[in-house]
Order: sequence, then structure tokens, then C-alpha cells
Amino acid sequence: MRYALIGCGRISTNHMKAAVNNHLEITAVCDLLPERMGTLLEAHGLQTNGQIRRFTDYKTLVHDIKPTLVSIATESGSHAEIALYCIRHGIHVIIEKPMAMSMADADAIIRCSQEQGVKVCACHQNRFNLAVQSMRRALEEGRFGRLSHGSVHVRWNRNRAYYQQAPWRGTWALDGGALMNQCIHGIDLLRWTFGGEIEEVYGQTRRQFHPYLEAEDVGMAVIRFKNGAIATIEGTTNVYPGNLEETLYVFGEKGTVKIGGTSTNSIDVWEFDDETDADQAKKGFREAAANVYGNGHTSLFADMADAIRTDRIPYVDARAGRDALELVLAVYKSQKEGRAVRFPLTDFACGDMKGEF
Repeated sequence: MRYALIGCGRISTNHMKAAVNNHLEITAVCDLLPERMGTLLEAHGLQTNGQIRRFTDYKTLVHDIKPTLVSIATESGSHAEIALYCIRHGIHVIIEKPMAMSMADADAIIRCSQEQGVKVCACHQNRFNLAVQSMRRALEEGRFGRLSHGSVHVRWNRNRAYYQQAPWRGTWALDGGALMNQCIHGIDLLRWTFGGEIEEVYGQTRRQFHPYLEAEDVGMAVIRFKNGAIATIEGTTNVYPGNLEETLYVFGEKGTVKIGGTSTNSIDVWEFDDETDADQAKKGFREAAANVYGNGHTSLFADMADAIRTDRIPYVDARAGRDALELVLAVYKSQKEGRAVRFPLTDFACGDMKGEF
């Protein structure tokens, strides 16, 4: 499967590692800064591979290489533009989170992919975490019974040096704040776990300790789901002195689970009314991960490749990316308007928050 990577920044190494692990035919890389392409290829032992071409213009890459699959790992504000161009040229795409920065662009990606018969995968790789998969199986087997409530907590640290690595970080047009960038994986898991269908959201966000940003560094929200469950979000980059945790709590009539660790990669609590011997092995489970991005990219790439080969919907499709984006934007809109926001959310963009703080 002919593969190309567009964007060679901070997260790109996870994409390249996943492509290598899945034995994809890596045909090209693209970045506005040529030196970043060289650094990335060298890091994966690919610098001497003369078959991998380098581009500074993604449109030229599309026309010259015509890959089967492209992953997009550029700054968030360009995800939708690049994705739509690739889709219109019949190329399947994996899009780093967030899938887009506006509801209009997310809907356009879904519509265009359907018209072109192209697969789109939103890069919410934490769905493939072993701990998360165990929880998901228990949920699908009905072991929780009726869901009562839950929460996600993303308690991380990002300092000035992090934001200065790239000028687009923390801007409304190209990035958003802590909820959109750092917390959207946990927000995706929360919505996915509680059935996806939301009645309304009320949120508050602030910029507390990063005055050089446009966007928020802490946000909280309360969600009311259509199935009667309620949930909360807490997301921040203000934790001193470093990353603390990313945790997901699920409370049901017959079960309680806490998925913890730095990136929802451990089982901290696993209690069910119908406990079996297999449950004992899950208690205290830890999945080793090199960083907060976890290990899910390789599994996500494998699933996407199989979806293309077998002509099925990817496990994490464009609709999943849209749902996560919708929830973040609803919290932003609630902050902007000072009221609860009803779903579905239409016609709102991250850029509409400009000047909020």
C-alpha cells in the first residue's frame, strides 16, 4: 500500500513508526521545512532509502506520487484543507486530531469522502489502548448495566518552551487551546463510551497561566447525554510541575471502571457485579508507553489499511472525528455565550472564539 506523510513535526514520528510497523510502502514525505523531513527519516533509519521522495508542496506530492493512503500531521488549522484536496483526488486519509477546526469543514470532509468513495480515519488512537479496549468490551457486553455518570480528566503540563516550538500553537485559527489540542483524545473516549448522543453541554474555560496564548489553558464542562447519563470534562495544561494523568471514569449500575495512567493506558479500578476469574487479571493492568501519545497509532494504521483492502468503514471513522470536534466546539460556544448549548451543533468554528480572553 503506497503511503505518504504530510507534516513532519512533533507527532509525525508516531505516524512514521506506525507505517513502518505495518510494512506500508513509504513513498514520500512532505513538510514546509526540508530539514524536518531529513530528521524524521533519519530517526527511523530511512534516510538512505532513495525510493522516498521529499516535497515541500502537498499538492505536488499528490499529483506526482498518487499514494493510496496519506496521513496528515500538519498544524491543526490546515488539516481540513489538505484532507479535502487528497479526498477529491481519490486518496484515503488518516487525519491527526482535531479532524478540522469548524463544523462546516468536518461536514465537508464527511460529505466529500462519501461522494468520492474514500475512507477517512480520525486519528484518535487511544481507542486502541489495551485498557480502553477491555473497558469497551465490558460495555458492549452490557456488564455495566445502566450507565449513571462518568468523567474525563486530562491533567497535563505545557510550558512556554512547548508553545514556542511552533508559532501556531495556542492560536484560535490554527490550534485552539487545551481542550482542542491536548484533551480531545479523552473527550473522544468520553463521548464514545457514553453512547455519543448528547442533549446539551455547559462549559467554562479560562486562560490562567499562559498569557502569551490566545486560547484557554483550562476548561471544564458538564454534559447531559440522551440516554440519561451525565458526565464532566476537566482539561488543562496548568498542572505543576509536569503531566499528572489522563483518566476516564465510568460508573454503571453493575460496574465501575477507572482507566488511568498518563494517557488512559492502565486499569486503576475494575469492579463488576458478575466478576469472573478473568477480571482479576485486569486489575492493576499497565500498558507501557514511551510518551503520552501511547501505542495506538500502529493499531489505528493497521485497521485503516484493512478497511481500505476490505472496503469497510474504519474503526475510528470521520464521524468519530466530527463527534469529538463537536463536543469541544460546544464547550467553546458555551463559554462564549454564557449558556448551555443544545445539540446538534451547527456552524461554529474555533476561530469564532478570537478575542475571548
